[in-house]
Amino acid sequence: MKYPDGTHARLGDRVRFSNGDEGVVVFSIDTDEYTPAFPKAEWAYLKRGVMVRTDQGALVHYEDPNVNVISLVERAKHT
Repeated sequence: MKYPDGTHARLGDRVRFSNGDEGVVVFSIDTDEYTPAFPKAEWAYLKRGVMVRTDQGALVHYEDPNVNVISLVERAKHT
């Protein structure tokens, strides 16, 4: 998945929804990035996109941000 600005969503990215809520990308099917808490074996059935855990604890699956619902706030630091 890409953000509206064209950059790829990555594991750990901080994002903002159009309503002002924020969250963190907890896995990305498109970049094949998962964490032990969200393993590929349990989530790959979604086929594409990213999962965001909101600051309130909800999980939101996004396949396509074309409606400008989600934007990048801070890129995750990958080592």
